[in-house]
Amino acid sequence: MAEAPMSCDCFVSLPPGSLDDHVIFGKNSDRPRDEVQEVVHYPAASHPPGATLECTFTRIPQVERTHAVILSKPAWMWGAEMGANDQGVCIGNEAVWTREPLAAGEALLGMDLVRLGLERGGSACAALAVITSLLEQHGQGGQCREDPEPFSYHNTFLLVDRSEAWVLETAGKLWAAQRVSEGVRNISNQLSIGAELTAEHPELRGAARARGCWDGEGQFSFSQAFSPEEPPARMELAKQRYHAGAALLRQHQGRITAEVMMSILRDKPSGICMDSGNFCTTGSMVSVLPRDSSLPCIHFFTATPDPSRSIFKPFVFSDCSTPVLRVVSPRFGPDDPAKTQPRFQSKVDRRHELYKAHQVALGTMETNPDVGLAVYEILRDLESQCLGEISAMLSGEIPGDELGDLFFDCVDAEIKFYQ
Repeated sequence: MAEAPMSCDCFVSLPPGSLDDHVIFGKNSDRPRDEVQEVVHYPAASHPPGATLECTFTRIPQVERTHAVILSKPAWMWGAEMGANDQGVCIGNEAVWTREPLAAGEALLGMDLVRLGLERGGSACAALAVITSLLEQHGQGGQCREDPEPFSYHNTFLLVDRSEAWVLETAGKLWAAQRVSEGVRNISNQLSIGAELTAEHPELRGAARARGCWDGEGQFSFSQAFSPEEPPARMELAKQRYHAGAALLRQHQGRITAEVMMSILRDKPSGICMDSGNFCTTGSMVSVLPRDSSLPCIHFFTATPDPSRSIFKPFVFSDCSTPVLRVVSPRFGPDDPAKTQPRFQSKVDRRHELYKAHQVALGTMETNPDVGLAVYEILRDLESQCLGEISAMLSGEIPGDELGDLFFDCVDAEIKFYQ
């Protein structure tokens, strides 16, 4: 039997690809079915000189100031698959395999780099500089899923802000980046930057020649030089999904809104919304980044698996946002199997309150489809109402500060409906 793809997709639409003068970001996170995704808000913070930071597997120097972030993350790790900061920056990452060997031992995960880029980058370009600098200093590597069986990879990233997007693709410590200023773009589990490089590691081309990946003559293509000659089956299978995602973006180009992006993330025939064996879409995110800096950015999260059976709930950064502990997983401190040696030999229950309620509701949908469908239709109505309120806010009809607790209210309402 063919191996199922084991990662995910990121999308962006910049004007004129979007219906309004907004940048729209979207991402699905596909992981093992039992890896719970939590949604966590960390406020902006100051840190003392000389402070260090413990990431998933390694410790690095801390910076003096970090931005507020909202993250959708596998609950066992420090880093995140996707998220946003209070400066209007969104980042998501994907797994890739390249001609560069995977590093032995533990370093920064690609997910750690997502979170570090958000905490330290005030723009997409600044976050790009953060990630590439950390990559050069500390490298990337380590166990990428909550399982004792080794599983590691290199990473591609989509970094987006109110004015532009950057695709960053890596091969070990080497990297290439492409700036996107308009239209639509997606990334998946393959290298996609060809000859259209905007920035690159200073030793990239020399390394490609030394490794026999490029003869030094003619046009240099990052994807041709560093894509593996015998890619893993999961990387090959992802090509179809990547092309389907690009086709969906083109199909809606000029009319893309948050709702359209949600429909793309819910698309099952393409494999973008995954439900295959032990792998599924475990969390989803859509963001609206208005070009008008006087308007707030809106970030929607499911905090539950399978967006075709989950709803997107909006988050707005606010000084008075109520913490949403019902989507935060329990903590196990130094006894967490993710921190002890040997790692991941046992597992703990990381389900948060919304995840548990959603599981019960899915069981109801399967055993009593009529009741389950009625509940889901009510919740989709709630999602539509939220989208309507957001649209009204972005058009100036509702003050943005009135939506600061909307994520809390939506999570609370969703759990009550499930009960």
